[in-house]
Amino acid sequence: MEPLKLDKTQFEQIVKNHHLLVFRTAMGFVHTREEAEDITQDVFLRAYKSIESFRGDSSISTWLYRITVNVSLNHIAQKKRNIIFQYGNHVLKQLFDRQEKAQTPLQKLELSDRERIIQKAINDLPEKQRIAFVLSRYNDLPQKEVAIIMEITEGAVEQLLQRAKVKLQKSLKNFVGNI
Repeated sequence: MEPLKLDKTQFEQIVKNHHLLVFRTAMGFVHTREEAEDITQDVFLRAYKSIESFRGDSSISTWLYRITVNVSLNHIAQKKRNIIFQYGNHVLKQLFDRQEKAQTPLQKLELSDRERIIQKAINDLPEKQRIAFVLSRYNDLPQKEVAIIMEITEGAVEQLLQRAKVKLQKSLKNFVGNI
């Protein structure tokens, strides 16, 4: 197929049409609005710079999902290099900058702990399970589309999701009961 060539207005329409799916996918990996917004911006910047390499073998949304997964995983890997510093900032930000309905500092802390435990359980999934879980659960994508994005079979996606569910149930059973 011929490389895709778009003018600025056409690309802006792609951003408008796909912004939410990119943001939600990023949010599934990084769990904070600020980081997800940064990743979203980076995804569209990379997409704009490489739009001519898009051959049309898949839909634009599938192509953007792949970019988002890669940028998100790269962001997480880079973040792990400075985990102690960033984790401390993240906890402080959650404790002091949140606009939650919790009334007391103790309620805010409990909410923060609950979110951190769930996020950690998701982050601890093996990479392929985490990708399938995020695409399926955060974006409500059917297994067929997840399979296309991950370039695996639907059966493999189903297995990844089942394994992710079992692992999450084990990780969170004392915390939230059955998922």
